[in-house]
Amino acid sequence: MSKGKAPGVAEFPGLAGVRVLVGRARHQAGALAGELRKLGATVLEIPFIEIRKPRSFRPLDSALKNLDGYDWLILTSVNGVDAMWKRLGRLGLGNGNLRHLRIAAIGPATGKAIEQRGVKVDVVPKEYVAESVVRSLRRRVKGKRVLLVRAKVARDVIPRELRKAGAQVDVVEAYETVAPQASRRRLRSALANPRRRPQVITFTSSSTVRNFVGLLGSRKVSLEGIRLASIGPVTSATLSELGLSADISAKKFTIPGLIEAIVHVFARPA
Repeated sequence: MSKGKAPGVAEFPGLAGVRVLVGRARHQAGALAGELRKLGATVLEIPFIEIRKPRSFRPLDSALKNLDGYDWLILTSVNGVDAMWKRLGRLGLGNGNLRHLRIAAIGPATGKAIEQRGVKVDVVPKEYVAESVVRSLRRRVKGKRVLLVRAKVARDVIPRELRKAGAQVDVVEAYETVAPQASRRRLRSALANPRRRPQVITFTSSSTVRNFVGLLGSRKVSLEGIRLASIGPVTSATLSELGLSADISAKKFTIPGLIEAIVHVFARPA
C-alpha cells in the first residue's frame, strides 16, 4: 500500500474465510450480500425485516391527490420511494404531479431510486441521517408545506425539528416493517452451530437491530466472538440502547461504507 494513501476496499485481497450474517429485507439483501461474496466472504442471509403494506393507504393516497398543496417532499428510504410510486400509478398520477415540488432524499440510495424514476432530487444531505436532513432544510422550509413519506415506525426528528423551523409538516406512512417469524428458528440455529456461526452480523437500520433482538427472544443466546457491524450512528445508538455495542461502524453511512468498514477490520493488506 502506498504511503499516505487511505486504504480502500479495492486494495485488500478480500474477506476469504469470514462468515457474515446479512439481516436486510429479502428483496434488498442482494447488493450487500453480493459485494461481500465478491470479496470472498461466506454470507448467510436471514432477514430481520419484512416490508409490508400499511393497514390503509388512505392517508398516503389523500396526500398524493393533493400534492399541489405542498412545497417540499421528503423521502427517507428506497422502500418509501417504491411504495409511493406504486400508489401514484394506482391513482393515475405521474411525475408531472411532482414537477412543482422541491425534493429531499435522506441518502444516495434513496436519491438514486427517485432519479431513476425521472425526477430531480434537490437535496441529499452530507450525512445520511435525519439530523442532517434537518440541517439541510431548516432555513428553507419556514412557511412551507412539507410532505414526509416514511415507514409506519420511524424517528420523529424530521417532523419535530422542521415544525420548530416554521414548516407545516404532514407525515404519511407508505409501508411498515415487521420481524419475519420464519427467521427466528434459522437465526437461533445459525448462532448455535459452530460451522455456521457468523463472525460478523450486519445492521443497516434501527429496525434491523430491534427485530434481531426480538427474534432472539428471552432465550439467552451468546454473541461472544461475533462482531456487530453498524451502518451509522443511529443504528449504533439503538444497539447500545438494547444492551449491545457496535464493534464495527461505517464512516460513510451507506452499504459501500459498511462493507469498507468490515474489510478494514478483517482483511489484511496484500
